[in-house]
Amino acid sequence: QVQLVESGGGLVQPGGSLRLSCAASGSIITINDMGWHRQAPGKERELVARITSGGSTIYEDSVKGRFTISRDNAKNTVYLQMNSVKPEDTAVYYCYAWVVTTAAIWSENRYWGQGTQVTVSS
Repeated sequence: QVQLVESGGGLVQPGGSLRLSCAASGSIITINDMGWHRQAPGKERELVARITSGGSTIYEDSVKGRFTISRDNAKNTVYLQMNSVKPEDTAVYYCYAWVVTTAAIWSENRYWGQGTQVTVSS
């Protein structure tokens, strides 16, 4: 019903920048919260940032001031601008979206992207 396709991951040097994108498609009526989680090897998945449909944002403490989450509601797309990246940012990044679909108009469900690898290394 809903697909989230991520792009923009890769290898970046410490101090560099990277921009992740995640586009949602399918039987969408509306998208509420969108966001990004990440999972590093041997660690649990953690929330990196989230953004409401109105543009309010929340960030995990370690990325505040370095990462910026934004969205384009017309394109059903969420972005994560990553600046001043550090080796500890290395992880698989997963986007998600809380979506109301044509099959369930009275509820919302969370959908996940497939994950994109971000590696910070010199």
